[in-house]
Amino acid sequence: MKAIIPAAGLGTRLRPLTFTRPKPVLPVAGQPIIRLAIKTLTEAGIRDIGVVVSDITREEIQHALDGILDVQVTLINQHEQLGLGHAVLTARSWVGQDDFCVYLGDNLFEHGAAPFVEQFQQDKPEALIALVEVDNPTAFGVAELDGEQIIRLVEKPKNPPSNLAVAGLYCFTPAIFDVLEGMPPSARGEYEITDGIQGLIERGATVLGRRVEGWWKDTGRPEDLLDANRLLLEKIEPDVQGAVEDSQITGRVIIPASATVLRSKIVGPVMLGENVWVEDAYIGPFTSVGADSVVRQAEIEYSSIDAGALIEKVDIRLQDCLIGVKAQVCGGHRRPRALKLTISDASVVELA
Repeated sequence: MKAIIPAAGLGTRLRPLTFTRPKPVLPVAGQPIIRLAIKTLTEAGIRDIGVVVSDITREEIQHALDGILDVQVTLINQHEQLGLGHAVLTARSWVGQDDFCVYLGDNLFEHGAAPFVEQFQQDKPEALIALVEVDNPTAFGVAELDGEQIIRLVEKPKNPPSNLAVAGLYCFTPAIFDVLEGMPPSARGEYEITDGIQGLIERGATVLGRRVEGWWKDTGRPEDLLDANRLLLEKIEPDVQGAVEDSQITGRVIIPASATVLRSKIVGPVMLGENVWVEDAYIGPFTSVGADSVVRQAEIEYSSIDAGALIEKVDIRLQDCLIGVKAQVCGGHRRPRALKLTISDASVVELA
């Protein structure tokens, strides 16, 4: 079985972070999202993965995938971004006659892809779709079920037939390609995967829905990235190997051998990357700090800091922050107060 990860979109809801990088390479708990997606698929037994990229995202995606072992990754060019159905159709020749999984690289599932892949291989339907209960079904593709079988799919309905939304994981036989090939675009000019699945249903194919167990997270917005960071940090185990001097380390904290912590307090769960330097600082729960970053004379919690960032001499506690590659937050003197920041790569923020 193969898998497709669509990664050609621009991630406009995550701007300014995605002005310089595509969404799938943004970090969650110290790793690019797309690497987490590949890990999820390999844990489900899939090691032949096609990543659909655009001319804009190809280079960054390739860089994020460098060094992955025991997986065959193929980049597939999608020169026009015309919807998820179009992205899947673009991979048709690569898929061939194999069954395949479509995994949206910005989605995270607590229990991964394995339960869905295993049921698909056991029951052998034409399609199996991950479904999740949501409070606002009008914002999603929504399924109507008869038992486990999906009898109707509606994209963003005004009157939802259920509260079961289509999550970002689909398993298909190649039969889906024949439907997508002759399908007209939607009103917004895109080829919707939900229309393709509905086409399968109308042809009499067996399309099953499986409910997501545990949490599911779509990381399409800044607040979702922070929540995903929290959920994954909840799972870490303490591993302190680096130099720690005159400091207090509490709870589940990861400090690699190349990192240094001086005269600081760290309250987990916290994950430090390689070559991180922490000095006279406080790092609070649910914070990940990317490789080669420096946190000096500053306080930060519930945040995700990307590689090469500098946070220095800030007398206000930073919280709910997304700080990009090589971004800088440098402070002066002012009364303590919390700040919430979303800072793109190579930005400089001076707090006077």
